[in-house]
Amino acid sequence: MLEYKVDDKALDAQRFIELAQQVWPGDYDPEKTRRALERTINITAWDGTELVGCLRILTDGCFFGTIPEVLVLPRYQRQGIGSALLRLAKQTTPTLLYFGAQPQAEPFYEKNGCTPSLRAFEMRPEE
Repeated sequence: MLEYKVDDKALDAQRFIELAQQVWPGDYDPEKTRRALERTINITAWDGTELVGCLRILTDGCFFGTIPEVLVLPRYQRQGIGSALLRLAKQTTPTLLYFGAQPQAEPFYEKNGCTPSLRAFEMRPEE
C-alpha cells in the first residue's frame, strides 16, 4: 500500500536523486539538491521504504508558485500516483501554480484539471 506524505521534511537528497535519475537522468549535485529540497514543499509517494514518486512546489506563499517537477518511477507510472500527487499539490499550495510540461505529458495534466496558461521563457544567469 502506498503512503503519501505532504511537506515531507524527511526527504533526503540522495533518495531524491536516485528517483530523479530513473525518470529524468541528469547531473544532480547532492549539496544543491539538498538546498533545493529545503526550499520546496515536497509531496512524496512511498512504497514501504522506497521513494516511488515526488512532486515539489516552489512558492512565495502569496502570489506565485511553480511545480519544478513531477517524478514517478517508470515501473509505477500509469497507476494513479502522478494524479494523486497533483491532487495533494492542489490541496496544499497557498498560491496558483504555474509550470511547464513536456508535450507528451500535456494530456496527463489536462486530464487532471490543469489548463494551458502562459507561454514560458527561460533566462540563464550570467557566468
